[in-house]
Amino acid sequence: MEKRYPLALDLQFFSGEKTEKATPQKRQESKRKGQVAKSAEVPAAFILLGGILLLSVFGGWMLDQILSIYRINFTEYISWELTPDSIRTLFEQMTFSAVKVVAPLMVAAVVLGALGNYLQVGVMFTTEPLMAKLERIDPIQGAKRIFAIRALVELLKSLLKIAIIGTAAFLVLWSQKDELFLLSQKSLGYSLAFLGGLTAQLVTVAAVILLVLAILDFIYQKYEFEKGIRMSKQDIRDEMKKAEGDPLIKSKIREQQRQMSMNRMIQDLPNADVLITNPTHYAVAIKYDAETMEAPTVIAMGKDHLALKIKEKAKEHGIVIMENKPLARALYAQVEVGDTVPEELFLAVAEVLAYIYRLKGKIK
Repeated sequence: MEKRYPLALDLQFFSGEKTEKATPQKRQESKRKGQVAKSAEVPAAFILLGGILLLSVFGGWMLDQILSIYRINFTEYISWELTPDSIRTLFEQMTFSAVKVVAPLMVAAVVLGALGNYLQVGVMFTTEPLMAKLERIDPIQGAKRIFAIRALVELLKSLLKIAIIGTAAFLVLWSQKDELFLLSQKSLGYSLAFLGGLTAQLVTVAAVILLVLAILDFIYQKYEFEKGIRMSKQDIRDEMKKAEGDPLIKSKIREQQRQMSMNRMIQDLPNADVLITNPTHYAVAIKYDAETMEAPTVIAMGKDHLALKIKEKAKEHGIVIMENKPLARALYAQVEVGDTVPEELFLAVAEVLAYIYRLKGKIK
């Protein structure tokens, strides 16, 4: 008889499958750990193409500098007497001349390598990959990494890259085979110029092929990265719970916020001109200053037990309490603490304030 799993286990199994795209929070966490979609072939292709372009522009100048180094070695330095001072001077001058030739290539390599990484992952700085982890020195884990599917794929990619570039180089050489066989009959200058041009052609073809392979490899790395950071439905639910926080903590925070809001209202209550009540369910305190306010403002309000507490405080401070059930309900439903009275309630509130001002003798 076929064995059936309970429905709950089926749902748990399917919810554990990583079939959902990663959330922005998951992507940020992966980036903090240094886990990004990146191909090492892209900066290599940039460096090779940049080197070819640099040599095509400054190659003549660099050749002159190298020839001048050889020239000064065999015309000036060879006649120097070897002393500690002369050896130090010779070393300094030779080092400076060599750095002057190599520096443009080194700077271009650093800039283009950084540009190749920036175009893939943007600005990113993390020390997570440098952290010491015990599993890195575990021989069993190391053997698993060596014989993992990903390692085999990388090996096949490297072999394929060598095969493609090697085949292209062979075809370039084969197309020039007749000229190569005749070099022994040519002059030295012609032979060097021909070999230099052939070398430049080989490197250019290799660089273009490497760039195409780098683009394909980046697409593959992007696919593998997206596949690796997929999330299950349960992972997404757990992340949402974590982002929203513990319900108990959230309820405590809301309670503290309500307490702080009530304390502020009680502190502002002595400034009220009138307290409009329901009389037992609602209480709304209003203040109006014609010189500083455009309209009457609600500075405190409450319902049920909070309304009773506001009424007690209003009595303590001698604030006039006026019963107006429709107005109290309308104000409580339409405004918040700190809001001005809506236009449709202006007349009713104005009549209440006018009555209060007459009682206080503010107007005739």
